[in-house]
Amino acid sequence: MRRTGIATAAGCAALLLLAGCSGSGDGGQAASRSAADGKNADGKNGDAPPTALAAQHGTVPPGKGSRVPSDFNGDGHRDLVVNDLLKPPGDAGADDAGIGIVYGSAGPLPVDPAVRQLLSPRRNAAPSGRTLPSAFDAQTACDLDGDGFSDLVIATDPPYNGVGRPPVPLQLLFGSPAGLTGRAVPLRIPDRARFGNDWPDHPVCGDFDGDGAQDLAVAASEGRVSFLRGPFARTGAPRAADAPIPGAGPYLSLPAPAADTDGDGYDDLAYAPSPGATPRLLLGGPRGPRTPGGAYRPAAVAPDVIAEGEFDARKHRFRAVHTRASAARDEIALYPQRTAADTSAPSSTTRPTLTFSTAIFLK
Repeated sequence: MRRTGIATAAGCAALLLLAGCSGSGDGGQAASRSAADGKNADGKNGDAPPTALAAQHGTVPPGKGSRVPSDFNGDGHRDLVVNDLLKPPGDAGADDAGIGIVYGSAGPLPVDPAVRQLLSPRRNAAPSGRTLPSAFDAQTACDLDGDGFSDLVIATDPPYNGVGRPPVPLQLLFGSPAGLTGRAVPLRIPDRARFGNDWPDHPVCGDFDGDGAQDLAVAASEGRVSFLRGPFARTGAPRAADAPIPGAGPYLSLPAPAADTDGDGYDDLAYAPSPGATPRLLLGGPRGPRTPGGAYRPAAVAPDVIAEGEFDARKHRFRAVHTRASAARDEIALYPQRTAADTSAPSSTTRPTLTFSTAIFLK
């Protein structure tokens, strides 16, 4: 089964394939507000140590719905999704800890690490019969049911004996005023929209048919795409689905910085035959992404980026970078981003607005 990380608003799968930049972790301590007040994260050179956030989880502020990307509680502030979490100390062989959600903030910082959730298979996955998945990875986020609260598409590993068509491994966890809560539901791909025996994979959100609802494109076998029209029901079923679209895949992504590359009112779909290959476009239209659009050259991206875009109420852009110093030390740093086209890596002198470790999810 092919696995990918979450597709960000930039929509480029390359974000998840780039490697290594340096960064300092906090060794499992509480999150820190490092550069918000101009202080060094390590408290050197006469600066006071960074302010430690409380280990207790803050309450997710209830929202009324918004059109902000990745806004799971609908309060108008973008939330941050983190897949690659640290594991408990001394238990490197433990199962994946799950998916971390850090909620957006109305305060001076773009997100508030004290307001967070840990999504896990035990609490949030839909079982296959009596079996809960061990894999639980965020893939993409969008408002699939059109209620103003972003939803999360998650990849799992349902049981499969290798014979015949495998089950659909994707699940949908719906947002709400309380954020992402409850159990996910399996994504329902009608038989007529499937092709071959490959795992349905690489889901991409977009309004490919221009009707205002978010759709899903999912890779099928032999370079075909399952096009699922939104809005989606809370059962995981799309509004409609036709036969798979030929001539694309299997590595799907959304063009960036604009999903509608030709400005015709329909989001377009990028695809590649292998990681790192030059992607090509399927242009959206009333029948979905079906028209070949030629080669597409995404902008280069700085290493270890897990999200970028407008996070706060003042429309300031930030890039979130996740680095690991060791199996027990990591750091997520949010850096100011000048424009959507700004793809430069943070320099050694660039101060992040906020840093914290995913160790906060182990508390």
